[in-house]
Amino acid sequence: MSDSLAEAVRTRFRALLSTARFGQFAGVGIVGATVDMVGLALLVDVLELWYLGAKTISWELSIVVIFAINERWTFANYGVMTPRALARRFLRSNAVRFAGFLVTLTVYAVLVDRFDVWYLVANIIGIAIGFFVNYTCESLYTWKVHHD
Repeated sequence: MSDSLAEAVRTRFRALLSTARFGQFAGVGIVGATVDMVGLALLVDVLELWYLGAKTISWELSIVVIFAINERWTFANYGVMTPRALARRFLRSNAVRFAGFLVTLTVYAVLVDRFDVWYLVANIIGIAIGFFVNYTCESLYTWKVHHD
């Protein structure tokens, strides 16, 4: 590995190790997970939607809430605050979080379909696994914290 590539990897790794930012991201994630869980339960149990369709809707609702909180708190010092820049970050956040969503959705579907795990428990497990994908991608791509 070249010195510049090695330094780039080290810089990004150090940026991910911010305990304050990680704690904030996790706290925001708990709020998002709560929105996701409540939305999912309402969509499945009250509106009787298909569990995978309901998960997709509850996920996007939670993404809007998570983005708004992260934008104002966790990553408040990163990025310009113009409407265009905000819209770009929101679209980038959705694209980045889609990777985490695919992880979450795969775990969720496998646990429900193959192992007959209750859909809300499967959702919690999927969210927990997808969290680390989201933290890494959001930190490095959406808010570019390694550019301090």
